[in-house]
Amino acid sequence: MSDNRRAESATTQATTLDREIDDHVAQALGEGRHGDPFAVLGPHEQPDGSVILRTWLPGAIGVEVRPREAPDRLLARLERSRLPGLFVAHLDYIEPYVLHVRWPWGEEVVEDPYSFDLLLGELDLYLIGEGTHRRLGGCLGAHAMSVEGIPGVRFAVWAPNAQRVSVIGDFNQWDGRRHLMRRRHPSGVWELFIPRLAPGAIYQFDLIGADGQWLRKADPVALATQPPPLTGSVVADPASIEWHDADWLATRSKRQSTEAPVAIYELHVGSWRRHGGDDGESYNWQELAESLIPYVSEMGFTHIELLPIMEHPFGGSWGYQPLSQFAPSGRFGSPQAFAAFVDACHVAGIGVILDWVPAHFPTDPHGLARFDGTALYEYSHPYEGFHQDWNTYIYNLGRREVHGFLLSSALHWLREFHIDGLRVDAVASMLYRNYSRRDGEWIPNRYGGQENLETIDFLRHLNEVVHEEVPGALMIAEESTAWPGVTAPVSEGGLGFDWKWNMGWMHDTLSYMQQDPLYRSYHHHQMTFSMVYAYSERFVLPISHDEVVHGKGSLIARMPGDRWQQFANLRAYLTAMWTHPGRKLLFMGCEFGQWQEWSHDREIDWWLLSEAGHAGLQRLVRELNLLYRTLPALHEQDDRPHGFEWIVGDDAQNSVLAWLRWSHEEGVALVVVNFTPRVLEDYTLGVPREGRWSERFNSDSELYGGSNIGNGGGVVASQTASHGHPCSLKLTLPPLGAVILMPE
Repeated sequence: MSDNRRAESATTQATTLDREIDDHVAQALGEGRHGDPFAVLGPHEQPDGSVILRTWLPGAIGVEVRPREAPDRLLARLERSRLPGLFVAHLDYIEPYVLHVRWPWGEEVVEDPYSFDLLLGELDLYLIGEGTHRRLGGCLGAHAMSVEGIPGVRFAVWAPNAQRVSVIGDFNQWDGRRHLMRRRHPSGVWELFIPRLAPGAIYQFDLIGADGQWLRKADPVALATQPPPLTGSVVADPASIEWHDADWLATRSKRQSTEAPVAIYELHVGSWRRHGGDDGESYNWQELAESLIPYVSEMGFTHIELLPIMEHPFGGSWGYQPLSQFAPSGRFGSPQAFAAFVDACHVAGIGVILDWVPAHFPTDPHGLARFDGTALYEYSHPYEGFHQDWNTYIYNLGRREVHGFLLSSALHWLREFHIDGLRVDAVASMLYRNYSRRDGEWIPNRYGGQENLETIDFLRHLNEVVHEEVPGALMIAEESTAWPGVTAPVSEGGLGFDWKWNMGWMHDTLSYMQQDPLYRSYHHHQMTFSMVYAYSERFVLPISHDEVVHGKGSLIARMPGDRWQQFANLRAYLTAMWTHPGRKLLFMGCEFGQWQEWSHDREIDWWLLSEAGHAGLQRLVRELNLLYRTLPALHEQDDRPHGFEWIVGDDAQNSVLAWLRWSHEEGVALVVVNFTPRVLEDYTLGVPREGRWSERFNSDSELYGGSNIGNGGGVVASQTASHGHPCSLKLTLPPLGAVILMPE
């Protein structure tokens, strides 16, 4: 029989086959509600060995089926069904085929999405269900790949309670009837391979929720996104990234050890630099690499910390309300461009830390909220699942799949982008079920307590897995309470973090610095109390973005006195911070004394560096970083009590503090800070060694904008015992100044 006669026979028989489709099935297809498209569409072998082929192409004029390897040969012309858009043929046999589709606007040749077999393996589905899949970014979402030798995109999404899920995009005119997905039982994952689709395609998922409501959602595991205010997910380019940071990764564990100096420059990518000033576009990743990296290197910081760069719909959240936990924001370039930025940082010897938010997510309708018509990612009860302070939903970490979703997100950034550490945001809000809630508005745990047991289990598991799979990477907790053992090992009952932000030190010391020096003697304890608990955890000292927003004013604007005193106060404060036990973190703009409160809508005030006072403050921070990195006494024993020794901690009357910092090899540095505007002459301090002590640093130096009062480069220690030491120094303490001395 000729190809044409065979095709005619197939179409003749199709009219009778149309009746085999139940009216309810036809109606569900027509309305885009069918939840099992593979049961109807694609090739279906009959008992006699023949094949019924159905394809669902609403709006098509005609469809032909041809062999994939011989597209000039006609197998059948599919017959229109009584359901407009459904085409049917009866074939004697089936072979790999393509569909020639005639549309009102032209012709298309494409493989049938419903001719492909199961996509995800049973092991993947099992691990997703158990919450133990550690590479969800390579499993769920959209992935350009070849299936049976055909290029296209595999889509997969977890929506166990949805009645139907389909993929929509420009490629099907955003018609949710076109690409209905297959549900995999019992995991609740829906999948579909769309042939000939390419990277760059914009898509979303079209769902009918458990309650029958129609939903349009962005992909929770998208690897790329449209820049806001657009909400589409983007099929990411699968091109491999060329890395040049092998040397950095080989030495990362040492660079980030407890004995290494770590000075972090925290920044918001969108407002660090802008083209043409405040109203211009933010720098992209390549432009940041060309400008930020040289600046950070020159300033002597060891790391940068980026406010969350995961895609987030509202720029005013600064990234702390993310929706795409696997995708860098499209605002600044592609995922490959972000990877190249990280690579360039590493080549320059700079580590990269990301803020990461597993505590909550926004309520935007295209996001995770009631994703499949149910409280899927969030707790269902508002007393557990809604954050009143931020109007956000709270992740239900007691659900295995959600636990696994966030675990895999953390690993994705660390593995795929070579990130050196994650600073976990809002840990305190996660740990307490009654966080920021009134009595009667929270649900106790199963023992009647306030602790969120699911969060505790998650954080411990997270930290153990990260340390196992990404050796040398850091996990940092922003935890603002006295929760015990945040940085203690999980094996000892702790949460297993590497470091914790020292919020108590930050609040106490900034409160002290805001006092007029006349009254500081009544608040002296605020500068000494941190040493009572300094070794209870491993700490980062944070002067972060949160301290220069929401009416708090900028850092320098919070300093008392006239303009000269404000600069002097800040120079003394930063010197005390850089010589206090703990890693250092400073938010952008603070290093040169920006007067304005930080705003995400404008760049920081770089123009201030034309003024001597601001340039001097910037030079001071650069010199502090140099000393901190090169003097072992200032960093080697940060986490050990014998690395710090008070000389004077009780001179509240003069507002003077003095301490020693010790290295392993008995190297020692003396730090003295005078928090009054008076020059103090012949101030006696005990020291452990005789001989000349050189003045290595003076915050009152004219190089930094000070009055140049000091000790002439050094002082000779006498053999007069004082403060428990066999020798002593008589020093001139500059006004609102700090000095660092070392024995020669």
